[in-house]
Amino acid sequence: MLKKRRAQSPEQDADVRRSLVETLYASPASLTIGAATGTAVGLVISSMSNGLAIHAVVAALCVVAALRVFSAIFFHRQLLRGTAVASRNWELAYELGAWAYSGLLGLMGLVTLTGSTNSIIHMLSVSMATGYAGGISGRNAGRVQIAIGQVCLALLPTALGLWLEGSIGYRVLAVAMVAMILGLAEISATTHRIVVQALIGRRDKSLLAEKFERLARYDNLTGLENRMAMQMRLREIFETSEKRADAVAILWMDVDRFKEINDSLGHMVGDRLLRAVAERLNDVVQGRGRIARFGGDEFVIICPDTDRVTAATIAQEIIAYFSHGFDLGDHHLQMTASIGYAVAPQDGRDMDELMQHADLALYEAKGAGRNRASSFNWSLKERFNRIHEIETGLRRALEGDELKLLFQPIIALDGGDIEACEALIRWNHPVLGAIPPSEFIPIAESMGLIEALTGWVLREACIAAAGWPGEVRVAINISPASLKSHELPGNVIAALLETGLPARRLELEVTESIFLDDSGQTSTILRELQRIGLRLALDDFGTGYSSLSYLRSYRFDTLKIDQSFMAGISANPEDRAVVRAIGNLARDLSMDTIAEGIETHDQLAHAREAGFTNVQGYLFSRPVPNERIIELIEAGPLHGEERPDPVIHRRRLA
Repeated sequence: MLKKRRAQSPEQDADVRRSLVETLYASPASLTIGAATGTAVGLVISSMSNGLAIHAVVAALCVVAALRVFSAIFFHRQLLRGTAVASRNWELAYELGAWAYSGLLGLMGLVTLTGSTNSIIHMLSVSMATGYAGGISGRNAGRVQIAIGQVCLALLPTALGLWLEGSIGYRVLAVAMVAMILGLAEISATTHRIVVQALIGRRDKSLLAEKFERLARYDNLTGLENRMAMQMRLREIFETSEKRADAVAILWMDVDRFKEINDSLGHMVGDRLLRAVAERLNDVVQGRGRIARFGGDEFVIICPDTDRVTAATIAQEIIAYFSHGFDLGDHHLQMTASIGYAVAPQDGRDMDELMQHADLALYEAKGAGRNRASSFNWSLKERFNRIHEIETGLRRALEGDELKLLFQPIIALDGGDIEACEALIRWNHPVLGAIPPSEFIPIAESMGLIEALTGWVLREACIAAAGWPGEVRVAINISPASLKSHELPGNVIAALLETGLPARRLELEVTESIFLDDSGQTSTILRELQRIGLRLALDDFGTGYSSLSYLRSYRFDTLKIDQSFMAGISANPEDRAVVRAIGNLARDLSMDTIAEGIETHDQLAHAREAGFTNVQGYLFSRPVPNERIIELIEAGPLHGEERPDPVIHRRRLA
């Protein structure tokens, strides 16, 4: 039976085995009481018997009982001290002691039953053996082989003694005791299974809790701490009185153009790249800080006891290490990184403030061209606050009446008539005052509001132009971001239908920058716009994309030369040569030409000499409201009047 139970018990893992062994020593009090009871009964039996064998067995029983008690006490002292306990050694020690004690109890019953005729000590020895076996079968079921061994060693010798005594009653009791052994063995086995299942369940629950805690604190892809763990660690640094965060740096790193790699080469390559980046960061930072993956391709490094100079050094080491490239199986990638860093207490005295400032520094590094590190300074905060104010106000401005359009006339050199007017957007913020388009249009692009802004300008400009006399056109600047949207042609058609303006009186101006990132979508939209019947103008010609192949691919109606050429044309022969060349080119391609920035009669004369068909500038009119434009159109030809107004840098709806 015992051998069968051993074969059926699988080897448990260390945690479960240790727990099972601890159940053997779980109650020193019960073991002490059991040892004392057995010793007391043995001494009573010994005192009532003159047999030398009984005295020897009882003496051995008392010694073994005492040793077991001392062993249990020592085991618990080891646990209390936190000393590692060798489970197998302590299990063996308990097994030997338990079997020795049980065997002596059984031997005491055998010797008493065969060596004495005193029915009282017979009853005491049999009761002691059966009572001990019944209790131990449950108490030690955690190690079933020990429990069954104790039951057998206590009861089999006693049953033998009952059988050898010879009377019928004793022999019936012997048979019942053997049956009791089988029953107690099954009870021990069943209890053992229940105990093991409970311990395994507790272990699995503990392992699951550890797994969830790891998932909660560590990034599954890179093995680094995650955002939550990093924030907890940083909060501890700030909250610990010994470290008041007076020397902690946060480096916030972003892998440049990671999304392009992820989209073009796939997520598998992207994941391998992130793991390689994590390894690089560990190699560089080593013991100087803790690294966390903050999300996506962003990593945060916390460096306690680190000043700004050291933080800058670590950041430059990381950027330099990136230049070595990444070998990812079939792909060798040249990557760069942008890093922003902030140092407490100069840049912030709490966790949230320092994190925000490191993020602002990262934003500055990316805006400055990437592949660089930027330190936080308070001017960044002021700039960010202004940007945030503009972002908040833009949505309100589109819904309210803060935006307005001004118009600047475009004059035909042949006759001086106003042939078109360029629509220029203006915004008067209720708190910040007048905000130039060069500032708020890029923010609108980054917010995804450029289409709404373009739609507003289209509608308002078409409404105004529909009320102009004659065939005067309205020219509107279109952002490169708008040209990537398939909604633009639909918005143009909607504005024309709503206002009744003929398509031929609408001219859309685009800059050469649209050809720098032309994936084919821009070309499609330009051709859709031309099919509507409106005019296309190429604005700021001569300062952008150097290739002229697009003049052959697209039939632009108008070329507008950049005003920088006109500004120096009187004194600079090179500017005059460029202006003449552009005029000749446009004439040969049957395109109209507009010279921007005309402020003097000398500039006007050069534009006329170069063969330009139209001019625009302060010499004729600054940007004015719609009511004034109607007056200028109705007043007849404009021949130019020099004005002392300073040139105001303007960014139209680009």
